[in-house]
Amino acid sequence: MRKGWTTGACATAAVRAAYGALLTGRFEDPVTITLPGGETPSFTLRETGLSDGTAGAAIVKDAGDDPDVTHGALIRASLRVGAEGTGVIFRAGDGVGTVTLAGLPIGVGEPAINPTPRSMMTQVVAQLAASHGAPGDVEITISVAAGEKLAERTMNARLGIIGGLSILGTSGIVTPYSCAAWIATIHQGVDVARAAGLGHVAGATGKTSERAVRALYGLDELALLEMGDFAGALLKYIRRHPLARLTVAGGFAKISKLASGHMDLHSGRGEVDIAALAGHLSDLGGAPEILAEARAAATAGAVLAAAGDLPLGDRVAAEALGVVRHRLQGTDIEVDVTIFDRSGKLIGHAGP
Repeated sequence: MRKGWTTGACATAAVRAAYGALLTGRFEDPVTITLPGGETPSFTLRETGLSDGTAGAAIVKDAGDDPDVTHGALIRASLRVGAEGTGVIFRAGDGVGTVTLAGLPIGVGEPAINPTPRSMMTQVVAQLAASHGAPGDVEITISVAAGEKLAERTMNARLGIIGGLSILGTSGIVTPYSCAAWIATIHQGVDVARAAGLGHVAGATGKTSERAVRALYGLDELALLEMGDFAGALLKYIRRHPLARLTVAGGFAKISKLASGHMDLHSGRGEVDIAALAGHLSDLGGAPEILAEARAAATAGAVLAAAGDLPLGDRVAAEALGVVRHRLQGTDIEVDVTIFDRSGKLIGHAGP
């Protein structure tokens, strides 16, 4: 299936075109950027505008064959020269949300532009500024046409992102979401590990937890199974094709869903049980103010933040371990569950 580009990649390309026009008086079209993985896609500009001290460019997002709600959306970047020494400042334009609740990777009050897109745009500005002898002080406003309407088809409002969409992406690339293909890949990963004689494999929900669990246990690359959201598919297959040991690794939100018995961890097909997490904090002796904050939280991350020093990660890992062991009952597979934060730090563990 054909891959596409994230909103973050499109916004970065629009920023490059607009800032280049501010510095040179002309727009690079098509405009080429470098993604975190080294890929260098080019984007055709749909709109351009240049006036004294400001420039704008827009790109139509192509999500490839992925059923992305933002496929075909117009991603705009408007730039103006900022005051000396202010660096790069981000603003939310029409159709881009603002963060209103804690627990997300962007602070409250900030435009919902995730860390990787921010880094990509900042790097583009720095590169162009250096090559043209400019200070690189700019204010960037990102907008998405009809973004507020599109956001109604996402989880943004529930997560406290108000007013529009999030500008997302960690790699810049949208990989088509094919359940059958992904599950087949999980099966193949188990088969390869068994054929290689490996006794210990790890199913991870994402790249951060995959890197972290590999470092934690010194695992061979062949032992890493990109489970993604398909915990049930992995457990079902590995029960029929057992190995000596399985580690399930993931972020706090995903593992908390597993702890509640969800076998599909996708955000659109299973919600975090905030009440259950608050109940765990109560069992751990959480103070009334902590419990009140947890019960009012909109995200798993916000509950975790409210927990403070209470071992909520270990408690959720233990609950998830019970679910996994139930699914694998009748086998001799040794299991443990690990939870990592966004930086790859171990924040929860259960099992040997």
